[in-house]
Amino acid sequence: MIGRLRGTLIHKAPPQIVIDVHGVGYELEAPMSTFYDLPELGREVSLFTHYAQKEDSVSLYGFLKDAERRLFRDLQKVTGIGAKIALAVLSGVSVDEFARLLQAGDVTALTRIPGIGKKTAERMLVELRDKAAGFGGSGVNFVPTSGAPVPADPLSEAIVALQQLGYKGVEAQRMAEKAREEGDTAEAIIRKALKSALRT
Repeated sequence: MIGRLRGTLIHKAPPQIVIDVHGVGYELEAPMSTFYDLPELGREVSLFTHYAQKEDSVSLYGFLKDAERRLFRDLQKVTGIGAKIALAVLSGVSVDEFARLLQAGDVTALTRIPGIGKKTAERMLVELRDKAAGFGGSGVNFVPTSGAPVPADPLSEAIVALQQLGYKGVEAQRMAEKAREEGDTAEAIIRKALKSALRT
């Protein structure tokens, strides 16, 4: 079982990242909550990981905070929720905000996350509400840096990332274009688009 990786960040394109650990490149999928706080390429990063093996595939997921990994695992215990939807939840809301939505019983806000319908949101409330108080916590494992390079086309990167999170093409484009401001990175566009989607 791989529980944690520490190495050099050599690639990031939501939701995939690659970390070089002593010459071995580990490909992971990560929620946007982790992407927002990743250092620039070439810097060291330490991630909590979740290893998942299915009949036809093996996947590795990475999280800057152990609280994110715990929520990712708890979400998948809810009937009808797999890894893709769990990543979408963590990309759409912070761990603390998700806990607040559960405690408030806000089904409407939960259904704005792609892949979550009313029945699934209600199941989440029933099955996870008692755990909500324990979802908090931080534990970021790197020193933040500034001056990260801006991708050649942040808008296109943001649109692709939103589609991979479950939004349809036209909707992803509309969300990204509405959220974009001059000079924004892809991560900034995605963050604003997801926040706006939850409040629509």
